[in-house]
This record gives sequence, C-alpha cells and structure tokens, in this order.
Amino acid sequence: MRVVVRPKNSAIAVVIVMITIAALAGLAGLFAFMMKVETKLARNAKAEAQLTWLGRSGVEYARWVLAQQLSVPNEPYDALNQIWAGGPGTMNLSNSPLAEVSLDNYQLGNGKFSIKITDLERKFNINMANDQILQQALVLVGLDASQIPVISDSVQDWIDNDDVPRVEGAENSYYQGLNPPYYAKDGPIDDLSELLLIRGVTPEIYWGPAYREHSLSGGEQLIDQNGQSVEPQTYPVGLVDLFTAVSSGRININTASETELQLIPLVDENIASQIVQLRAGPDGADGTDDDTPFQNVGELVNAGLSAPVVQQISRYCTVRSSTFKVEVDAEVGGARRRFYAILGRNNPKDVQVLSFYWE
Repeated sequence: MRVVVRPKNSAIAVVIVMITIAALAGLAGLFAFMMKVETKLARNAKAEAQLTWLGRSGVEYARWVLAQQLSVPNEPYDALNQIWAGGPGTMNLSNSPLAEVSLDNYQLGNGKFSIKITDLERKFNINMANDQILQQALVLVGLDASQIPVISDSVQDWIDNDDVPRVEGAENSYYQGLNPPYYAKDGPIDDLSELLLIRGVTPEIYWGPAYREHSLSGGEQLIDQNGQSVEPQTYPVGLVDLFTAVSSGRININTASETELQLIPLVDENIASQIVQLRAGPDGADGTDDDTPFQNVGELVNAGLSAPVVQQISRYCTVRSSTFKVEVDAEVGGARRRFYAILGRNNPKDVQVLSFYWE
C-alpha cells in the first residue's frame, strides 16, 4: 500500500494565504471606513459653507426688516409690538412690505433660518455711565453699600485713559499685583464681559440670576476654604442685564424692562412700573395687539413725571433704537448653527453690520 506524505511547506502556504486574505480584508474594511469618513467630512464641509451663507442671509434679511420699519407710517418709534421685535405688527403695516414678513423658519434653497432681533437701547451703554448710573445699577443688583463705590470707581478707572485711580478704584498698580497680572484697559469697553476683569466684579454680580447657567456646569458645586459645599451668592439682576457695550447711550422707554428703566435718573420703581403699564395697553402685556407705545419722550408726563423732570432726563431717553443684536438660527440637512450680528441703523438706506460671529 502506497502512503502519500504531504510536504510540511504546503500547510505553511495555506496559513500564509489565510493571513494574506485576512490582511487584505482588513485593509479593504479600513479603506471603506476611511472613504465613509472622507465622505462625511466633505458633506460636513459643504454644510458648514451653506450654514455660513444662511447665517449671513439671515443678517441681511434683518437689515432689510429694520430699514423697512423706519418707513412705516405713523410709527416714529421702535416698540415690542412691531414685527422686528417678534410682535404682531400694527394696522399701519397694511401697505408696507413688512405686512407679510415672518422671522421664523424662512426657507432659502434647501436650508432655512429663524431670526431674533433685540435692540440694545433697552440697556444703558456702559461706556457712557457716570457715577449716578453705575451706583443705581449696583443698587438694583443688590450689592452692599460698601461694595458699590469700589466697583463704580473701578469701572470708570478701567474706561478712562489715565493711570490715576479714583478713591475706591483700581489702575495698573492693582491689576499688576494679581496672579496672573494684567493691565487696566484705560479705554472703552468693547465687550461687556470685560467687566469680569474689573476689581470687585464677580461672576455672580455680572450674571445675576443666570450665574449658575453660565458659570457652573452640571452638578458642579462651590467649595469654601473648609472644604464645605456652599450655595453661590444670588442677585435679582446682573450687570449683563442692565448694560451693553454698544448703543447710542439712551434708553428706549418702549423696549426697556421695568428694572432697566430704573437706570434713568429720577425714575423709581413706581414710575418704571407706570411706564410699562402705559405702553403695554389694556391687557398689561408687552408685545401684543393692544400696545400703546410712547410716540415721544415728552409723553412721560403721563407716567407721573413733571414736565421739568421729563426735560431734565430726556438726554437719557429715546423712543427710537439704533443698535440691534441679531441671532440667526440656521439649519441645512440636519446641521444647525447659531450666528450673531450687531447692526447699527442710521437711516433706511444705512443699516451697517458692525460685527458678525458664531458659536
């Protein structure tokens, strides 16, 4: 009987072939995965470009809306019941291009965007705030009397162009002693968050009731020097709610909140409440059909202020807004992004984009 013995190298060859096949299969899988990733990256890059153009389109649409508002007859003011502010509009829009305008889900190509426009004249320009305005703001925040002059003087020291500190203020000599050290700006505030660099201003004072949302994440807690968990100091209002770094420097009495109105000298809580009630109309709610906005600053006499007082505070007040923050929520193919712009409106033919950015 004949016995056939297989060569040993035949078994080795089979193993090598199997390893080769497995390696090729792995490479093929890796190649397929890489192609999938590349395709996704290309799709995302295309979506990013589309989102950016949608964001810019939304800003241009906001510019057009704000320009058209100046041409609406019998409305020499800006108020919360108007289309730009998300209100229903008025009967004065019957022959206006704004009559059919919606700021929500505007379809453009295969994408869409929604717009939110907020005037910045509802707040006070921090760069124009004097002692009286700053101290009243800090009272509204709810600070102790001992804290108020420190922050008020330090804010003004930060903005002025000299290196001489006020009595309770701070200049370079103070900030250079911090760790890490830095210099006082000695110039106008460009972004309101600069306040967080100023002596005495804490995140709690800056953010007010929104402190936890912006400064504490998830279950994060504050720990004192003894290692004990403590609740953060809370304030009814923050500096971010009262001030802006860009505006005409006057407060729009048709859009400012009851708290913001109290930044106007000689306007106390009762007067501010009366202003809001008068402009809100019979239903007592801002931004509805029955609103009765102030046509001019002189009408503040109807809120209980004498004519001489109205004349005295008129330099702090307006019924027209000229600076606006625009938020554009853009969406295309499931991708989303929020864009921001600051617009300066001078007249119907001059609405400028002062800045454009995104998160």
